[in-house]
This record gives sequence, structure tokens and C-alpha cells, in this order.
Amino acid sequence: MPLNFPSIYLLPTHIKPDELLELESKISNKERAKFELRRRSILTEDINLSSIPLFIPETQTDNPYPPPKRRKLSSSVSPKTTRDYRQTIGSEGESLDDGASTFSRVSWEDQGSGNTTDEDDNSIVRVVKLSWFMDCLAQDHILPIDKYLIYQGRRLQKISNKPPPNPDDILRRARQEGGDDNSAARGGFSHTYASASQHFRTSAHAKSPELVHESTSEHERRSHMPPIPDYLHTTYSCQRPTPASPPNDSFIDELEKIRTLRTLEGDKIGIRAYSTSIASLSAYPYLISHPAVARLPGCGNKIATLYQQWKANGYLEEVEEAKKDPKMSALKLFYNIWGVADTTAREFYKKGWRDLDDIVEYGWDSLSRVQQIGIKYYDELQEKLPRREVEEIGQVILNHANKIRKGFEMVIVGGYRRGKRESGDVDVILSHPDAVATFNFVAAIVNSLEKEKHITHTLIMSTKNSERGQTPVSWKGQDRPAGAGFDTLDKALVVWQDPYWDKTASSKNPNPHRRVDIIVSPWKTAGCAVIGWTGGTTFQRDLRRYCKHVKTLKFDSSGVRSRTDGSWVDLESDSNGPAPDMLTAEKRVFERLGLEWRPPEERCTR
Repeated sequence: MPLNFPSIYLLPTHIKPDELLELESKISNKERAKFELRRRSILTEDINLSSIPLFIPETQTDNPYPPPKRRKLSSSVSPKTTRDYRQTIGSEGESLDDGASTFSRVSWEDQGSGNTTDEDDNSIVRVVKLSWFMDCLAQDHILPIDKYLIYQGRRLQKISNKPPPNPDDILRRARQEGGDDNSAARGGFSHTYASASQHFRTSAHAKSPELVHESTSEHERRSHMPPIPDYLHTTYSCQRPTPASPPNDSFIDELEKIRTLRTLEGDKIGIRAYSTSIASLSAYPYLISHPAVARLPGCGNKIATLYQQWKANGYLEEVEEAKKDPKMSALKLFYNIWGVADTTAREFYKKGWRDLDDIVEYGWDSLSRVQQIGIKYYDELQEKLPRREVEEIGQVILNHANKIRKGFEMVIVGGYRRGKRESGDVDVILSHPDAVATFNFVAAIVNSLEKEKHITHTLIMSTKNSERGQTPVSWKGQDRPAGAGFDTLDKALVVWQDPYWDKTASSKNPNPHRRVDIIVSPWKTAGCAVIGWTGGTTFQRDLRRYCKHVKTLKFDSSGVRSRTDGSWVDLESDSNGPAPDMLTAEKRVFERLGLEWRPPEERCTR
């Protein structure tokens, strides 16, 4: 007798059928499941895997499933929203775009038991491995899912407060796009299953999703669009010019806000996917149109849909909803505290804290010293520094360095070097041709600046590079934890305040506190240090990926090592010895890695 399986809902992904079993172990993780659900507007909150009974296997009865209950539907809900079973899939490295169809793990919403209410019948979403289905077939009966369960969550429904669209506006926009009044009748969905927006948009006031279509006029525009530059077809953003102010800055700003939301949610896959899309859009040298967005590497239909939404409304719905969400507002406030990462921000929220006063009143003693300083000077540390002030601080640091030992050179890196008009902090790299001079020098420079009251607090002091004898961080093989040793130079992260003011006007120093990072690099690897502290985040990530996959090297701001034998690879010296200055050393690193030189102003991947 055939097995009485539930209806199984399948979703597309990039994985090919013949790669499925090989890749399943790589994609079976909770975060991937949540990411795929959210991509289809299936928003969930985590629930304890043991708090809700799992599916009971087939027993003596012919039908092991409890009879499904009829849901109470409002007039705005499509009958397709009652579909009980779905599948979610994806490979960890994919972008936001879907590719060819294939199948992976199964997910369903629990039908509920006899004591559940109509409201709860379809509230639980479960994602299990595909091997559950395969094993059921192999053993010829329905198996429990507890050993196959990847993720379990309770579905949330977001309700939009925006008024319904004006039908006249829709018809007018359709005519402008080259369609006619009957175009909607010809543009129905042909898919077997409803889209995610059909499944879960339950409010009568929710805006209907716009169909992604191409009119005759759009087709003509596509044929006349400028070609995508060759450099944009590369996987690595370190091979592209990326200016600080690209033509599509306004749309990119909105995508950055969504990426921040993913950060606050702890969604690492979403962060990486949006970062890839943002880097691609930032490098595109022309003003985009809808067809162009979908063609850009790392973008695809997801970003094209967001662009269409932004173009029509002037905003992205998710960003606007987040502004009205008290939880996201609180998380963002906490995340902006210096010394508080996204994980800690969520921990603060779980403790019931909602603002800085709550932290001070209920949790001050549990904070680290760095976090206490971050809260004490919260408002001042949020202020941006103009370029003039960044340069003045850099010059003070260089003067103190040369008072201690003549011959030091300095490069101001970070956003300032990429051309930003304002910076969140000041990052400077100091180096000296004599290796003895840079050995443990970071403690000496901090001590000198503290004596003259430029530094009010030292947040972090690291001398790891000196402890290693100023050699590049060692290569410890493929099993080294991800992110370990991302930056291993000697450094001091400090709070800075200009100690000079008009004492006749005020008895207290009115100058704002600033964040300053002082990095010390040995001369032989100063080029790597300057590169490592200059580029945008995605540029730095892709530079490391490029070195790993293309050059079989491990890049670190302390130097480069071979991934085959762990030896140091000197990219900065020539037959005459080390580079004559830090910027020449930087250019040699680009050249010897096989990368086209990109000035700092073209490394603005954000």
C-alpha cells in the first residue's frame, strides 16, 4: 500500500538534482532554513524543539495524520494560504537570487492536535532534511522527524498599515509602462503554488505585489542599455573599481538598511548575500533600470523586485516597518553602543531592557568596562568627525611617535582614506624601517599620549604581533576556526579628547570624545597592513577569498602566508630590499597578487 505522505511543497534553488545528496550536509542548518523561509515572506520566531510534540509515525491506523481543521479565513486571504506543507532549500554560498529548480529539505506547518485552536492550526513551521523522505520510502513507513529536524518556529504575520493602492494610479502606471487595461488579465501566475506574498499577507490593507513584467518599451530600453562592464563579471569585489558615490547611491542606502536589519537579527547568510548585492550595485557605473538590476552579478530577481518597489514608492516596505517596530529600534540603539555586538544587543533585549537607562539601572555592574565607557560617551561617539579633525588627530599621533623615535611614518586609513567627508572614528597605521623601533611600540605611544591627556581611556591594547616576534600570523590549516586571526597587528583602541580649550569660557573640557585606533606594523609587511585597514568590508572579505581560492595564500594585515607549507610570502621587497615607503609596499602587494591597482577611493564596497 502506498505511504500516506502529507502534501509536500517544493521550492527552487541553485542545487542540481545530481548534486543534492552530496550537498545536503552542507546546507542543513537552522540559519539557512530561516533565511529561505524569510525570503518567501514566511516570518517566524524560534521555539524550543522540545516544547511542541513532533509528528507521530504511522501506526496501526490507515491514516496516521489527525484530520485537518478548516481555518477561518478573512476575505483578504487566498485559500492557498492554508497549504500545510512546504519545503525550503538553498546552498550556503548563494546570493539572493533563485536559480534552477531542485529539491532539498522538507518543511511543514503542524496540523495541530485535538486541543489546539483554529488560530494555532497552521502556526508552527518545521524544516526537516530530505533524507527523512528518502528513509521513509526505504523503510516503507512514515518515520518520526525528531532525528531529521533542522528548524522549528512559530509563524508571525506582519500587517501593513499603508492604505490600499489607488486603482486609477495602477492603471495609469500600467499605461505608462506600455501595457493596457487588460494586461492584468493576461499576467496571472502560472505556477502550481502561490507566491510567499500570497501565502502570508493577511491584511486587507496590504499592498498587492507588483508582477515583474517587461513591456515593449522596456524591451527596447534593454536593447539600448549599456553593457555590463567586464570587471563586474568577476566573483571578487577586490578586482573592481568601486567609487564612494556611485550613480545608484540612494537605492544602495536602502539595501544597507536591510542588511543592518539582518545583522540585528543575527542572520549571517542574509548579511553576506546583501553585501554581495550592494558591492555589485556600487561598482555599476550607470544609473540602473529594472532590467539592468536583474542582470547584475549577485542581484537577480530578489534585488530587482526591491528596486521596483523602491522606484514606485520611494522606500522599501521592510525598512519602513522596522522603523515602527519597537524591538528593532531597541536593538539598533544597543548595537550602536561601542563594545556591544549584535549578539549582545539581542541579549540585552531578552533581559527586558529597552533603552540606555534600563541598562544603567538594571545591568550596569554586569557590563564590561568597555561597554560602560561606550554608554557613558554614547552621544559623543555617534558624532561624525570632519576630515580636518581626522588629519589633526593623525598629526598629533605622528608627532608623538617621532618624539619617541625619529623616522616613523604614518598612513591614515579607514573611511578617511577612501575619501569619506566624515568618519566614525580615526584609524592610523604607524611603521618604521627599523624593526626594533616597532617592537612593543604601541605601549610607548599610548603612554606618551596619555601623559598629555589626548587619550582619556584605553579600551583595548594588543601586542600579539610583538609576542610573535613581529612575524605574520601562522597558517594552521583548513580546520582553523573561521574569523580567527582576522587582524593580529599590535594596536590600541582608545577614546580621544582634544585637551586644549578656552578655560576662561568653561571650566570643563567641552571637546567631544572620539574613537581612535592606533595600529603599529613592522616595515616588511606594512603594505599588507595598509591594504587590510583601507578597503570596505566586502573588499576585505573578497581579498581574503581571492587569495585563498586563486592564489592558495592566506592574507592577513600582518602579512601573507602560503596555504601549502605555511611559509611567509614576501610580496613587498625587491632585489634592493624592502619597499622605500608604505604606499609603494601597498602597490607591490596588489601587483604580486595579480590584482589591478585600485586607489583607496575605488575600494568603497561598504
